[in-house]
Amino acid sequence: MPASRSGRALAAQPAKAVEPADGTRQHRLAVLLTDMVPGARIIRVSQHQPSQTWPSPYTRAYDERGQPMPLNRTQRVAAARWVIRAFPEANWDEAHDLDLATGTLRPTAGPRAHSDGGR
Repeated sequence: MPASRSGRALAAQPAKAVEPADGTRQHRLAVLLTDMVPGARIIRVSQHQPSQTWPSPYTRAYDERGQPMPLNRTQRVAAARWVIRAFPEANWDEAHDLDLATGTLRPTAGPRAHSDGGR
């Protein structure tokens, strides 16, 4: 066992591994996003950031009451990329909602899909 600076041996820490057979890929993604955005219930992903005219991965998060949650830029871009890569068959010309409780992705319907100002 390697020694630390104090001279004592370091104890091995058990690794937290995600087993490939545990749940579906989409469910594992939902678990990771729940850890990234605590309190979020729905993640809305689109290719169009409200302040830009060119395509750019963008995410909005909503809590269980449907209220928007603040996300920093890293969270917005990383979450959007993860979801887009996990669901390549989706039509990303329109926004989609990922339900973090079930891992289900569905197209966004209604006026809130493109009209909320983001953040």
